[in-house]
Amino acid sequence: MTQLPETTTRKLGLVIDLDTCVGCHACVISCKGWNTENYGAPLSDQRPYGEEPMGTFLNRVHTYEVQPESGPAQTVHFPKSCLHCETAPCVTVCPTGASYKRVEDGIVLVNEDNCIGCGLCAWACPYGAREMDQEEKVMKKCTLCVDRIYNENLPEIDREPSCVRTCPAGARHFGDFSDPDSHVSRLVKDRGGMDLMPEQGTNPVNKYLPPRIKDTWGQENPLAPYLDTVHDTPTGFLGWIDSQLSRLPSGSKEGSE
Repeated sequence: MTQLPETTTRKLGLVIDLDTCVGCHACVISCKGWNTENYGAPLSDQRPYGEEPMGTFLNRVHTYEVQPESGPAQTVHFPKSCLHCETAPCVTVCPTGASYKRVEDGIVLVNEDNCIGCGLCAWACPYGAREMDQEEKVMKKCTLCVDRIYNENLPEIDREPSCVRTCPAGARHFGDFSDPDSHVSRLVKDRGGMDLMPEQGTNPVNKYLPPRIKDTWGQENPLAPYLDTVHDTPTGFLGWIDSQLSRLPSGSKEGSE
């Protein structure tokens, strides 16, 4: 089994602002394009124009309607990709050493030449952040665009993950969490950045900024009589989002940064 490094020199990762994300999927498309044309083998698609189309994506955006304890129901767009965990279970279960965490920057990668497609890492990941490429028969995952961030042939402004460079709403931020004065570290401190599902004990490097409770301007939602009642005790990811929204002060009118 693969061993995790005791420490890493840097901790590169993402901050994703759930208050700002508009669910446009620009990050999904740019990620698919960059990683199909550049790093590793192409991300394949099966039956893209036929029945039951499927394909390999390293980043996906899910949309939920969440009902906080106070305030109106909210739509939350939730981008999901590899969180490059410090205690990454996908690495320690790999029987060939194909999955590994880099000492120099903490990025979790897959050596596709050593991957046998057993799927153990996908089973071990509690976030569902790994996908088996049905064409290549190897495991795929977010690389933080390692071939961009160190590429001196690119203009410096482009040396960040494709999803960050593309996001039109500025909801995605990239940086080094080992530096307390970095942009991402300050965002986490100032906005109360959170781990996704911390009870899993994976210590994800990527952080999420919680959505703020929306201002209703004192008006009731005209669609409320026609909406189904949200489950009283949501569980899983919905439960996590609901608990974070419930911690916010009722009727907060704080503006987006």
